[in-house]
Amino acid sequence: MAFSLKKNSREPMSEINVTPFVDVMLVLLIVFMVTAPLLTVGVQVDLPESSADSLPEEQEPLTLTINSKGEIFIQEVKVDYDNVIAKILAVSKNRTDTRIYVRGDKTINYGRVLDVMGMLSGSGFTKVALISEPYKER
Repeated sequence: MAFSLKKNSREPMSEINVTPFVDVMLVLLIVFMVTAPLLTVGVQVDLPESSADSLPEEQEPLTLTINSKGEIFIQEVKVDYDNVIAKILAVSKNRTDTRIYVRGDKTINYGRVLDVMGMLSGSGFTKVALISEPYKER
């Protein structure tokens, strides 16, 4: 409630009550904090674990994912095997120095992942790397 210190109490109060505004902002802050980690999830794969250090990120790389069914995705868009190089060249604007991260499900045949990586490096891409989960001690 707001109280007026003026002699004439019939004049309208010209102050803004900021308490509802602060309440709404705090609720929005909590909503965004909860939903932000969920937005980074791409194609669901079960990555193998590795004890290698993570690479520094100077720009966002392209992510090529091979799921457990052998389907190939660039970022989150499904792509046919024959169109992988054409799509990556289009997305990277014909820059073969674009960093490409390959995410392969740990249940997929190792040869399938190597085939895709070989196809990428054979097309001139020089920065192709594998992605894994951090090693968890058991």
